[in-house]
Amino acid sequence: MRFRKLKKQQKRPPKQREKDVIEYASIADRTKAFITDMFMIYIPILYIITYLVLDGKDAFQASTLAPFFGVFSYGFVYTFLLYKFAQTPGKKAYLMEVVDVHTHKKIGYLQAWLRFVGFLFSATFVIGLIFPFYRKDKRSLHDLLAGTIVIVTKGHI
Repeated sequence: MRFRKLKKQQKRPPKQREKDVIEYASIADRTKAFITDMFMIYIPILYIITYLVLDGKDAFQASTLAPFFGVFSYGFVYTFLLYKFAQTPGKKAYLMEVVDVHTHKKIGYLQAWLRFVGFLFSATFVIGLIFPFYRKDKRSLHDLLAGTIVIVTKGHI
């Protein structure tokens, strides 16, 4: 058989449709979303602890457990929002979602908690927050540890 006939007889795989192009969230938008989350979640928690639980700012400053409880409470709310909605208020405002890096679906609660703990570690040793500047997918150290990625959503708020 001639080569051309063989070539015609080969089954050609159907053209793969273009995969959904994933747009990674920019570092600037992620930073703005973080600041928004601080004002919408963390500051109210600190206010409640300072003025409703304790007797005021002096009691808060004297307490060793109050700041820890504030960070723990913020972590609980943050991980719950990521688990339930794949977004926090800041990420929703800037049209972002935190999803699993392989499946691109919502993450589990344990994965969200690992991401938060990884963020505390990354922020402590600033090196983890520099990672997105050197990666094409803009993943930070806490994203690498938790197996997550922050993507841009397509217009649904």
